[in-house]
Amino acid sequence: MSQHSATLHWQRGTAAFVDNAYSRLHEIHFDGGLVLRASSSPHVVKVPYSDPTAADPEEMFVAALASCHMLWFLSLAATAGWVVDSYQDAAVGTMAVGEQGRAWVSQVTLHPAVQFCGPPPSLAELHALHHQAHAQCFIANSVRTDVRCEPVLS
Repeated sequence: MSQHSATLHWQRGTAAFVDNAYSRLHEIHFDGGLVLRASSSPHVVKVPYSDPTAADPEEMFVAALASCHMLWFLSLAATAGWVVDSYQDAAVGTMAVGEQGRAWVSQVTLHPAVQFCGPPPSLAELHALHHQAHAQCFIANSVRTDVRCEPVLS
């Protein structure tokens, strides 16, 4: 199989560090050249040590699941002969405390709203496409999180 990489870069600057009063802002360099500003979530580490304008790991996790699902859905729809005009997903991840007292993303709910050109698939066919996309998604197959899909019907 293939390998995928991301390189993180963080620098302390002038912060003392051992008092935990340092910036969590960092950069993620992806193998295709994209550089993303990232930080801890302000729900976990308070501002100013977190940057709420940067992507946090929990958001990126939710986005990775939603993106992977979408890419599989588009491929499956094309193979089945349905023309997709647009796809939008307002995915939401929910944090919980697990059995051992550790926080984790316990659920991700996808809300894909798909617009088709021409006759759309039936509701049963739409749900089957989403079910197949979920089954094929590399990211969903890689996690213990309960990943749910609740399509938005227009």
